[in-house]
Amino acid sequence: MDQPEDFQSGAEFRAATARELLQRALENLSQEHLKRFRHKLRDAPQDGRSIPWGRLQGADALNLVEELIQFYGPEPALDVTRKTLKRADIRDVAEQLKEDRLKRLGPSSSSLLSVSEYKKKYREHVLQQHAKVKERNARSVKINKRFTKLLIAREGAASVDGALGPADERETQRARRSDTHTFNRLFGRDGEGQRPLTVLLQGPAGIGKTMAAKKILYDWAAGKLYHGQVDFAFFLPCRELLERPGTCSLAGLILDQCPGRSAPVRLLLARAERLLFILDGADELPPPAPADAAPCTDPFEEAEGARVLSGLMGKTLLPGARLLVTARATAPGRLQSRLCSPQCAEVCGFSDKDKKKYFHKFFREEWLAEQAYRSVKENETLFALCFVPFVCWIVCTVLRQQLDLGQDLSRTSKTTTSVYLFFVASFLSSAPAADGPQVQGELRKLCRLAREGLLGHRAQFAEKDLERLQLRGSKIQRLFLSKKELPGVLETEVTYQFMDQSFQEFFAALSYLLDDKGDRAPADSVGALLRGNAELHGHLALTTRFLFGLLNTERMRDVERHFGCVVSERVKQDVLRWVQDQGHQRAAPEGTQETEAPEGREELEEDEDELNYVLELLYCLYETQEGAFVSQALRGLPELALERVCLSRMDVVVLSYCIRCCPEGQALRLVSCGLAPAHEKKKKKNLMKRLHGSLGGSSSRATMKKTQASPLRSLFEAMTDQHCGLSSLTLCRCKLSDSVCRDLSEALRAAPALTELGLLQNGLSEAGLRVLSEGLAWPQCRVRKLRVQQPTLQEALHYLIGALSQSSALTSLDLSDCQLPEPVVTYLCRVLQQSGCRLQTLSLTSVKLSAQSLQELREVKKAKPGLVITHPLLESHP
Repeated sequence: MDQPEDFQSGAEFRAATARELLQRALENLSQEHLKRFRHKLRDAPQDGRSIPWGRLQGADALNLVEELIQFYGPEPALDVTRKTLKRADIRDVAEQLKEDRLKRLGPSSSSLLSVSEYKKKYREHVLQQHAKVKERNARSVKINKRFTKLLIAREGAASVDGALGPADERETQRARRSDTHTFNRLFGRDGEGQRPLTVLLQGPAGIGKTMAAKKILYDWAAGKLYHGQVDFAFFLPCRELLERPGTCSLAGLILDQCPGRSAPVRLLLARAERLLFILDGADELPPPAPADAAPCTDPFEEAEGARVLSGLMGKTLLPGARLLVTARATAPGRLQSRLCSPQCAEVCGFSDKDKKKYFHKFFREEWLAEQAYRSVKENETLFALCFVPFVCWIVCTVLRQQLDLGQDLSRTSKTTTSVYLFFVASFLSSAPAADGPQVQGELRKLCRLAREGLLGHRAQFAEKDLERLQLRGSKIQRLFLSKKELPGVLETEVTYQFMDQSFQEFFAALSYLLDDKGDRAPADSVGALLRGNAELHGHLALTTRFLFGLLNTERMRDVERHFGCVVSERVKQDVLRWVQDQGHQRAAPEGTQETEAPEGREELEEDEDELNYVLELLYCLYETQEGAFVSQALRGLPELALERVCLSRMDVVVLSYCIRCCPEGQALRLVSCGLAPAHEKKKKKNLMKRLHGSLGGSSSRATMKKTQASPLRSLFEAMTDQHCGLSSLTLCRCKLSDSVCRDLSEALRAAPALTELGLLQNGLSEAGLRVLSEGLAWPQCRVRKLRVQQPTLQEALHYLIGALSQSSALTSLDLSDCQLPEPVVTYLCRVLQQSGCRLQTLSLTSVKLSAQSLQELREVKKAKPGLVITHPLLESHP
């Protein structure tokens, strides 16, 4: 294109000319004048910035030219130099520089002044445009009043290397409030002193990512963020840009946000390192273009919106600019691969205290807020769901209606799906009885609109779309669709979108139940939806989760009652068949115990998506809240493996429910799993109690009840349910804390189906191994096969060996890779020969044994010929 080429060549000419003028001016200075110039340059920052003294001290004229150009840019450096010369009282050189610049570059080149003036104008425009945001009831409120501070954890705060135990004081402080200080830290220096150019802000639907992004833009305009680092910030909503007809350029998108579309765009782009682009909803981007498609590198090139956004994300377009990218955490590996060295952060949502504050903010009457808050808190699962601000808003909205009618929401809502369904049903029930059939019909049409948009990657709908479905002007349209007016070329363009993206996904899922027809086109069936979302990530992930939630028998009856239609059981059977087929296709090869870290970047992306798949599928099954369905579904997944997953509190709730319902023969493997940082800071008193808790005395069930519960207690309690069929549990590289060991020990005493236990490289303490040994020795413990790999513990293995003589079930023990000193082997041989020991196989592969220990083991083999002992140096082994 001619215009960009002219701009590029012109910019290069002006930069070269500016460099020449600077060299001529500074090389004419005496050493005394040069010294004075350096000091004045240090003491007079321009636009809040100044070159560090370490780079100025002792610099000659040529070095100063390089520092000035690198720090300020070629033409702005001329302004800085001229003003600094005047302050240093070297006025003759300053005047000469002014004249030379006028002759060579002309009067229009005072870029520093023009950009600075426009910067102030643009900031005022942003403050005016974004001072208010629309509530979901269409009211406009000030953003500072609407914005609720959330917890944001930078990458590393929720490390998968974290111990599976109570978070300590250091962990709780890693998740910080989304205030000005935290927003500034997003682009803070890392451990090596480098600032990231890209920050990825992730979180589930409705958590508040968009609102946080808009607040960052507003606070920047107010002068609270990135002072002296960012001159211009632009908000780019990805979904709107992707649906935008025709082509666009980055320069054009910038002008769209400027008052009167008049801005010194070329001068702005010439200093890309001073620009911040906020890309909201980047997970909406389609997969990358084919490898032969040239990346977008020119900010003036007209291209499809997806190509422009991909150019920004991949740093082929304005590589020096800063990016703040928001996205749902559905497939983090897939998105991160499109970004250049991103600093990742997670929006953690509301803490328990935040939830209470929100309830009091929503219900202005103190007594009503307390009543609503208590009714939700009594339902632990529903209370946990309220960590998502949008879900919290739905709960409060429905509670207000339910409390007015004397009803109680908390008794029936355990999942996100049920909360959304209650919300929709509450509006249907408030409609006059005479209008019921009409409203139900309109709602079914709204579901069809949602599904069409979702499958077509559309979030905005034209008036003709609503007219086609006879929804324009209807009550349903006013309730669930928000109207947006955009200035067009000839007339104002009117579009509609759902009050929240998650509502479009909910109604799309609901459409499959309301409009289930056997003659539906294959491309529009439930099977097509699930096949299109086989990896359970991307833009269909939440819709799939909602679909599972609506399959609950009770909720299907609710749908029939509220929406006036008959729901076919065929949908439920189709979904169940799909889950079982997925399980068979993904069955892990036998004998795989641990996952090696992938080497290449593409392998890492695929591996991360695979690891996320199991957890997302468990969330889908949890939404059903139907034990029989979950049990049938899991028959196709004989082993559930979660690897390198940082488990949140809700993750543990979901996992616990599915394990409680799992069928006989189910296996669970947790590898390198950790816990997300706690939302609440622990009080020092509780922390001291934890630190000074008695671990050395003899353990008993009474003592354990007094100790603090581990974050995995609900999982271990699920294992003791009489309907739980979990037969194998493997914990590998999970750094088990003492509290986790205590709760697992309790579970071992009562788990009805658990027969295999693997404890591999978990960093057990002596106290932890001791309490686990007590559980294994319990008469009701059914564990028959035990595998332990713990090289750091040697003498503490006495506790485990001692359990052999007391356990009535343990028949196979694998101590491979453990370290067994001679006294421990002597004790082991003595226990093996006791009449109470029922062990049949003992594996000591890779264990270094002394000659004395080998001789003792040979004697045991002679005394108990039925006992198989495996070691390379023994005379006979399988």
